[in-house]
Amino acid sequence: MNTFSPDWLKIPQDLNKVDAKLWPANFVRSADGDVSIGGVAVSELTAQFGTPLYVLDQADFFARANRVSRALSAAAESIGSKAKVYYAGKAFLCTEVASWIAELGMNLDVASGGELTAALAGGVAPARIGLHGNNKSLAEIGRAVSAGVGAIVIDSDIELERIASAAQAQDKVQAVRIRVNAGVHAHTHEYLATAREDQKFGVARADVPAMVARIRSDKHLKFLGIHSHIGSQIFEADGFVEAARRLIAVHAELSAGGDVPELNLGGGFGINYTTADKAPEIEDIAFKIAAGVKQACEELGVAIPVLAFEPGRYIVGPTGVTLYSVGTIKDVALTDDGTTRVRKYVSVDGGMSDNARPSLYGADYTVRLVSRSSTAVPAQVRVVGKHCESGDIVVRDDYLPADVANNDVLAVAATGAYCHSLASNYNFLTRPPVVAVRDGQARLIVRGETEADLFARDVKFQEQQAKTARNGNE
Repeated sequence: MNTFSPDWLKIPQDLNKVDAKLWPANFVRSADGDVSIGGVAVSELTAQFGTPLYVLDQADFFARANRVSRALSAAAESIGSKAKVYYAGKAFLCTEVASWIAELGMNLDVASGGELTAALAGGVAPARIGLHGNNKSLAEIGRAVSAGVGAIVIDSDIELERIASAAQAQDKVQAVRIRVNAGVHAHTHEYLATAREDQKFGVARADVPAMVARIRSDKHLKFLGIHSHIGSQIFEADGFVEAARRLIAVHAELSAGGDVPELNLGGGFGINYTTADKAPEIEDIAFKIAAGVKQACEELGVAIPVLAFEPGRYIVGPTGVTLYSVGTIKDVALTDDGTTRVRKYVSVDGGMSDNARPSLYGADYTVRLVSRSSTAVPAQVRVVGKHCESGDIVVRDDYLPADVANNDVLAVAATGAYCHSLASNYNFLTRPPVVAVRDGQARLIVRGETEADLFARDVKFQEQQAKTARNGNE
């Protein structure tokens, strides 16, 4: 067994080539070897903003968001229904991105009070916002009701009572959905599968009728329908279709007692991270889901509801790249099946603090040299960060030119989703800035942290700084 290289990894024929299925639409290598993103050269980006640096191709974000909305709407219309498309803010959200969602006319899904604040600050109409979460605080629920959000997803009996109480206290009618644990085991990482019975999300199907009866009995609540989210980074439609079949059975039962206008099937559509990935085309998966919904509704004799979806990664993931500067390089000899091979460890100036997914989920990524072109032979590399963890891996397996050197700039593909969102200050590293590029212009949309930011909440540090300042003034 070859443990040195995974079976899916192939030696690239041309390390300077840009694979369109992995990189943003406006990621281009020029004749002199420099790469531009959104019309802005990598050399300009790193000179102005430094590294590590998150870069978002704004035009590609808009194009992908529009494509997803059109595909899901067309699929719903093909079966006589309509689609409500929510951008899943947990993938990546800041006030600027929220303003893009508002401009696009999309809905926005948030999962905390902080995300709600960003959504409102970005100009998203409250009626277009949905609030998720398995443990929403009383304060978060109260703020959501006060703001007038279009839907709150109920995850437990306790939350039902909290929402009802908040709506009554404010004399408002709050629309709600119930998140149902469909029991579908999506083909993904264990931590990304969110509809299995033994996990924290959702309400058991058997408990739904009683909860709906409670909602319908309260004049301050409005029942929108049921909700499911089977997981993330899913490549096949069969899990969504099976979840829809199970939920429509519940939907049919509930329809006997009143209106159930919507069915929310969540998100989780997968994207390409490596050349071995075969992510679905959104049009294909959307029409397969719609066909499954139609068949289930016909079999049970119920009207097809409005379909809601919550894509996040599929929109923002491929539009983002992370730029790093190379530091130390180390060749490590490894013996595998009696053969000695060399893996080149390439250390960069970031790591698990700006991309936790490889260490958290074992996620694979693709890396390329972008500050120059190279005719050197391919060398198998492992790109690692600067943290005090052996699991601090940015790209576990890929190829770079053998002449990769200190101060070269590398780009890692498809980092638009869940990298900034999961970023931390481990080892007191500062979180990188986020820059949006479009039509040859680069705009800072999230400022990079400074060491002053890191110590702003450190009480002892601030006391010492104040003492030093006082002594200096005496």
